Amino acid sequence: MPQLDESDVQAAYSRIKALVLETPVFSSQALNQLLGCEVIFKGEHLQRGGAFKARGAINMVYAQPLSELASGVCTHSSGNHGAALARAARARGVAAHIVMPKNASPAKRRLVGHFGGHLIECDNSLEAREKALRALAARTGALYVPPFDAPLIIAGQGTALLEFKRQTPELDVVVVPVGGGGLLAGSCLVQDRLMVYGAEPEGASDAARSLASGERVLAQTPDTICDGLQTTLGVLNFEIIKRRTTDILTASDADTIFAMQLIWQFTKQWVEPSSAVALAVVMRNRSVFLGQKVGIILTGGNVDLDRLR
Repeated sequence: MPQLDESDVQAAYSRIKALVLETPVFSSQALNQLLGCEVIFKGEHLQRGGAFKARGAINMVYAQPLSELASGVCTHSSGNHGAALARAARARGVAAHIVMPKNASPAKRRLVGHFGGHLIECDNSLEAREKALRALAARTGALYVPPFDAPLIIAGQGTALLEFKRQTPELDVVVVPVGGGGLLAGSCLVQDRLMVYGAEPEGASDAARSLASGERVLAQTPDTICDGLQTTLGVLNFEIIKRRTTDILTASDADTIFAMQLIWQFTKQWVEPSSAVALAVVMRNRSVFLGQKVGIILTGGNVDLDRLR
């Protein structure tokens, strides 16, 4: 199994920094008073493509010689990774083929199309995604760019915390949403003295259960409004996370919607549920974070309003 460390994240940042935004950090005094800790947000929802996923996708696409990309790239995605890959491929001048489940957010489907990706629909299970992807790769010869479980993806995602630490060196803790685990694993590679927590919806809590048991648990039938966090924790990601993550905390969908509303109210920032779950776990576990400087990475802002009704 590949061994990754901070040097891989530093190399990724050198590769992608001209192609991604240095997203802003911000806070709300009113929200801090409510929570009893100082929460500092990093706005990856303002990243190109509306999500942190741009970092990993660009890192992997730009690490390849063009000869390896002649037949394009392909992946499966619930949305943000697919859009990020389509954008990275367009920037490199190659085709992108994106397998998406039928229940993927319409907003994220549109974004894939906006960036020129060729969308292939499949049933909602991971098995259906992988089957459709294998058929697609065999037909096109496109290079598979995994959504989360690959060294170049993990290193690319880790650049978000690398950047955050430079912007806000006084952080005590960082809280990161976890689905497949690329961002959480990448964050662990650059944590230094920081405590790193994962945040996960109760209805898709395979990462929390995996960390608690010491064995990777597969997501069965995820049921959550956090559509970007419904994937099973990656194999390589879990090996990093189980060694370095302080804990993975969960929140209900009701908690997450309330947290999203608070972010909108106090910071005027438009974020998706998969981002807001990080604030939701801080609210639910106030005693854990009391009096600390808590960094939260707002991972995406591609909201499907119809799902909030």
